Amino acid sequence: MSSSSPVQLSLGVSLRDDATFDNYFVASERTAQAIHRLKCLAGDPDQQLLMVWGMRGSGLTHLLQAACHIAGEHQRRVQYLPMADVRGYEAAHLCDGLEEMDIVCLDGIEHICGNAQWEKNLFHLFNRLRDGGKSLLVSSHESPTTLPIALADLKSRLLGCEVYQIESLNDEGKKEVLRLRAAARGMELPEEVANFILNRASRDMVDLFHLLNRLDDASLQEQRKLTIPFVKAVLGV
Repeated sequence: MSSSSPVQLSLGVSLRDDATFDNYFVASERTAQAIHRLKCLAGDPDQQLLMVWGMRGSGLTHLLQAACHIAGEHQRRVQYLPMADVRGYEAAHLCDGLEEMDIVCLDGIEHICGNAQWEKNLFHLFNRLRDGGKSLLVSSHESPTTLPIALADLKSRLLGCEVYQIESLNDEGKKEVLRLRAAARGMELPEEVANFILNRASRDMVDLFHLLNRLDDASLQEQRKLTIPFVKAVLGV
């Protein structure tokens, strides 16, 4: 495998090409600091253990994949693991040999909480990476202090990481992200339409992105611009 690009599992796991730091909307100075540390870890072998956490829709997967892309550009070997997708696989098998990577990214560690085999194997992987001077990047939709991890040793390791919170967007931030995402798809999202969507739809960013995908598909099929009547028709309101 080439060390110039991130390593991929043969499990249908891939990195999105558009997951970059440049197109991530920074909500606050605290989030900006977290992104700075992610960039440092991706490019600097002396940066070892980092955890980011935030609410659903805060863009954790986007940020971890952006870090993977940066690491690949620095010729670092990377393994990205979306825990929600791989938790059904044998933990010992997937963790075996990962200490050979320069960086291991565990996206969504909350998905394996309470799974004894996964917790045990991640604890040992954590130790192997640390002892080998390698980097570990972890994300969670729960703070490390409240994660329901049963294995005390793994919990202790996570609490010992450098931890940053990714802050959630306010409504203005959500509108800006929707406009940017729409523009990337070749759509114009007027201010009044963005306001209508936020007032009528879920404010969860994951749900909003799904809705934007629906609007994009519908606008392409019907050759319609994004207007309030058109959005009403798609939403069925």
